[in-house]
Amino acid sequence: MLVVILSGLLLQLKKQVTWVQPPTQSSNSIGEGPTLTFAEILNIVRDVSEANVSEWSDVDRIDVRPTKGIAKVRCENRWEVQVDLSSGAVLSSTYRRSDFIESLHDGSYFAPWAKLWVFFPNGVVLLGLLVSGIWLWYLPLRSRRRRANKKLSAQSDSSV
Repeated sequence: MLVVILSGLLLQLKKQVTWVQPPTQSSNSIGEGPTLTFAEILNIVRDVSEANVSEWSDVDRIDVRPTKGIAKVRCENRWEVQVDLSSGAVLSSTYRRSDFIESLHDGSYFAPWAKLWVFFPNGVVLLGLLVSGIWLWYLPLRSRRRRANKKLSAQSDSSV
């Protein structure tokens, strides 16, 4: 439960904390449209030594952001390289921790069965604790309101 809570808190802050996820850069040539091909992007990323990319199997995914004029290349080793789609310049080359933290959060880091047999029941228990906690908070509130309403109706009956 502690892993889920702590990783969830970090994921809530991933856009604000650059340690978790690198900020998305913007190109100076926004609106011109991409001029690079995927093969050219691969060649650019090959030159970034930390990315450790030599072929397409070393790339996890490419997130193309035409409105920002960039492509985010996420490598298998969790390194992220942001490339300007017009000039081919490397705008950012940083380690990305958010995918690792997400795999901790959903349990897939531990084993495929852990998601369904450990983390899902954990979520069900948390939901049960939340619902029972709200119910236990509401019961005394409801009792106080009923007593107050009885008092008011008793006072109004005696004044008539």
